[in-house]
Amino acid sequence: MALVNSSLAARSVATLVLTGTVFMPGCDDKNPAAANVMPVKIAGRTFYLEVAAEDQVRMKGLGQRTHIEDDGGMIFSFTPSQTGVQSFIMRDCPIPIDIMYLDGAGRILTTHAMVPEDPRKPDGSEGKTGDWNSAAGRAYDKRLKGYSSRFPSPVVIEVQGGMIAKLGVKEGDQVSFDIAALKKRTK
Repeated sequence: MALVNSSLAARSVATLVLTGTVFMPGCDDKNPAAANVMPVKIAGRTFYLEVAAEDQVRMKGLGQRTHIEDDGGMIFSFTPSQTGVQSFIMRDCPIPIDIMYLDGAGRILTTHAMVPEDPRKPDGSEGKTGDWNSAAGRAYDKRLKGYSSRFPSPVVIEVQGGMIAKLGVKEGDQVSFDIAALKKRTK
């Protein structure tokens, strides 16, 4: 693991020097040493997933994103008291997303190809982007299709739409990542 981290860090630094860009961790970040990114192996391929281990980040998810890198996405983690049958929606999300619900050992329980929904109504009756606590925000959430885990799921992964089919991922497959480290970060 150290060799992978070192080579990725060197590649990131080299990219910064060559492009002159500012390094900001995010969904497209490939530096697993970054505080909010975790390397995850799915079907033998490494993904660098943004960690959503707190309520505020989990609620926003990949909403408002217009692009997910081929090896990017998000990994959601829930505390034991929050673990149950999960249901995700496509809140403020204009692009297709594939979702994998995992059990506590990293095995895939359920997958879905989530499709974009009609945006919020322009008259404000469904609240504004990022508004999920008001009556209007809840009205918007209610009209969105829910994608259920069917079984209790403490870990959820979202990747680029079409990636599950591309990888040939199926229920029962093992996903590899540092489960203990993810649990420690979960609030």
